[in-house]
Amino acid sequence: MAGCAFVVILNWNGWRDTIECLESLLRSRGCPFRVVVCDNNSVDESIAGITAWAEGRLAVDSAKTPESLRHLVLPPRTKPVELLVLTEAESAAAAGGVDAIAHVPLTLIRNNENRGFAGGVNVGIRFALAHRDCAWVWVLNNDTIVDPDAMAELVAHVARDPRIGICGSSVLYYHAPQTVQARGGAELDRWFGVTRHLGDGERWTGPVEALEVERAMSYVLGASMLVTRAFLEKVGLMAEDYFLYYEELDWAMRARGRFSLGYAPSSIIWHKEGASIGSSSAPARRSALSDYYGARNRLLFMRRFFPWRMPSVYTGIVLSILKRLKRGQPERARELFRIMLAPKSYVPHEGDPSLRRFRAPTDGER
Repeated sequence: MAGCAFVVILNWNGWRDTIECLESLLRSRGCPFRVVVCDNNSVDESIAGITAWAEGRLAVDSAKTPESLRHLVLPPRTKPVELLVLTEAESAAAAGGVDAIAHVPLTLIRNNENRGFAGGVNVGIRFALAHRDCAWVWVLNNDTIVDPDAMAELVAHVARDPRIGICGSSVLYYHAPQTVQARGGAELDRWFGVTRHLGDGERWTGPVEALEVERAMSYVLGASMLVTRAFLEKVGLMAEDYFLYYEELDWAMRARGRFSLGYAPSSIIWHKEGASIGSSSAPARRSALSDYYGARNRLLFMRRFFPWRMPSVYTGIVLSILKRLKRGQPERARELFRIMLAPKSYVPHEGDPSLRRFRAPTDGER
């Protein structure tokens, strides 16, 4: 199995989740790998927390870890972990071909600003691609913990079918470890622009046949995406104008006819689901931030790839507005109405604290 996998993890004000993820990731086997954590200009001392953990001065707080998953993070791995901390400019210099700087197991890149999901991850992917031995990039959410064989199973599945450009895992709920969140990815409703996670809510009884899932999959869930170097070189990086949500779907759509999507059933991870930004599979628990970008990007994506379906998409948004009113969320309903009128230019209500802590896209990103 030639080449190395680079694991790219995005951190934003979530260093406690990130070090738990890293603690499980260090137990990975069967594939050479290095880890790149991109910090999206956090304000919660994330750099200090991750550095202290790598140096062995801080341990994972496993008190809230489900008992059945504690063996994935305990006992702590040997410290210190060799760590290279780079500014975004230094990482860009490496990506520009000056030098790959150092082949250390863990690199922490300090992004200049909060670039959103795609923008933050793309910094790490560029850095990974500067290394000639990078054969795969595993984009992994920081609010996950992984089975020791999860990465090797992804790589092995891709190796069996060179047509695959992005491969997903079996994603289970962290707080309900025997319940499926997604088998690999999700299916797009091309009339309304909404998605459905494949297998969501099913009881986990073990791996299923991959082919059936792959036929139904419209995109690979962003919590775990193994991307081949060939895909990155031919299709490019994730689109950054979404900022949050629909980037994975856009990626898959841009690759149509050139690469297929894969599902490695025995690659298992556990996901806390929206720990940073308040996303949830239960609509009533979604944050204003999740509402805003979900609606905005649904319109942008569908207009980009399925413009002839916009009448039904607008109908779906109207129904969402009515649901917010029924739930006693009039301000959310007004936000959705404004987004529907001007998805590219509308800036969310600044008085909502869950939106204020996460900036809107700048003019250059729209």
